[in-house]
Amino acid sequence: MVEYFKIVYSDEVEIFLDTLDDKVRSKIMYNIDKAKFTQDPELLKKLDAEIWEFRTKYSRMQYRLLAFWDKRDASKTLVIATNGFVKKTQKTPMSELNRARQIMEFYFKTT
Repeated sequence: MVEYFKIVYSDEVEIFLDTLDDKVRSKIMYNIDKAKFTQDPELLKKLDAEIWEFRTKYSRMQYRLLAFWDKRDASKTLVIATNGFVKKTQKTPMSELNRARQIMEFYFKTT
């Protein structure tokens, strides 16, 4: 199978994942690994022109990791996971989207 991208986790995502139960964290990591090889919008969905979300549902809870793509290197495509949260409403909170954009801007300025 072809791996479509490599994933890089920001410090915020690492901290978020550390706060979760082992079973939830395992399910999120399983879904991300699966998304690397498939193009399933149930696992990785575009939210706007720049920000995407990894989607996981576990025990009636919706977990999200926001991310963006770095395609500057032709030999490898990176997806950088910026921040994570438990989704409690239908809409993705604007504060979470803005945080993802801030991390993305910082990433591209410093790399």
